Amino acid sequence: MQSKVVTVTLNPALDKTITIPQLEVGGLNRVEQVRLDPGGKGINVAKVLKKFSVDVIATGFLGSEGEFLQRSLQKLGIKTDFINVPGVTRTNLKIVDNQTKFTTEINELGFVVLDEHLASFRKKLRHLLQNTAVLVLGGSLPRGVPPTIYADYISLAREYNVKTILDADGLALEEGIKACPFAVKPNVHELAGLMGRPLTTEKEIVAAGQELIKAGITIVVISRGSEGTIAMAKDEAYIVTPFSIIPQSTVGAGDSMVAAMAYAILQNKSLVETARLATVAGTVTASKPGTEVCSLNEVQLQLNKVQATWIEP
Repeated sequence: MQSKVVTVTLNPALDKTITIPQLEVGGLNRVEQVRLDPGGKGINVAKVLKKFSVDVIATGFLGSEGEFLQRSLQKLGIKTDFINVPGVTRTNLKIVDNQTKFTTEINELGFVVLDEHLASFRKKLRHLLQNTAVLVLGGSLPRGVPPTIYADYISLAREYNVKTILDADGLALEEGIKACPFAVKPNVHELAGLMGRPLTTEKEIVAAGQELIKAGITIVVISRGSEGTIAMAKDEAYIVTPFSIIPQSTVGAGDSMVAAMAYAILQNKSLVETARLATVAGTVTASKPGTEVCSLNEVQLQLNKVQATWIEP
């Protein structure tokens, strides 16, 4: 198989989205709509990249009940190359409150991965990297997987001159950054957790991003929801203000940003172009219901609506 982008989802999920009139905690809730979608950060990124007409392969681990996930991706025209493991593919429940438009997420733990599965997957990844330009690593780790796993994959990708985008949280992010991925996309809460301090002002966020640049990361894109995006490289930094939307669902918004970053890297876009693409992609996806994601055409049509302002790096 040949691919421009490989997305890795070690802990995929079946995303079950239910829509209710108003969430009554501790009370009876009647469901208006139900939909089931393949989920997990890397899988969401692959869905967006397919809509961007990018050649992409989704890989990782799948447990039982993963056949639906794999079939769903294949119906979308996305190539898959997963390793099957014992245990059940987790179901992540997303409860959309129609009145507030808030989404409450309840995520299961997922299966346990053994050393033999990790060894098999590393061998598969090495094979895939031979025909890859960008590797996307994202999401939570299943039980049995060490927090250093992303760092290992980043180092492996470097052997093949593959640029890596890391979108993780907690210890997986902390350890992954030590291997210097090409790009990272933390949200402001994940970045604050990484730094071990609150980041409440633009100046504090920029200073935290600078630390990652100094550590050897080439591009840092920090998402801040409706407040926009801060994008940084060695000698430049921008804040991108999104256009106003009525948010329908935040599911996949951050993953759409990562997909836009991968697309921009393939297209050799500048930092400001990358930041604007990522911001619009996240905003368009947030304006869609459920787990629907943006298309390239939708993003291009809205690009002129976002403002990018130079800030002192």
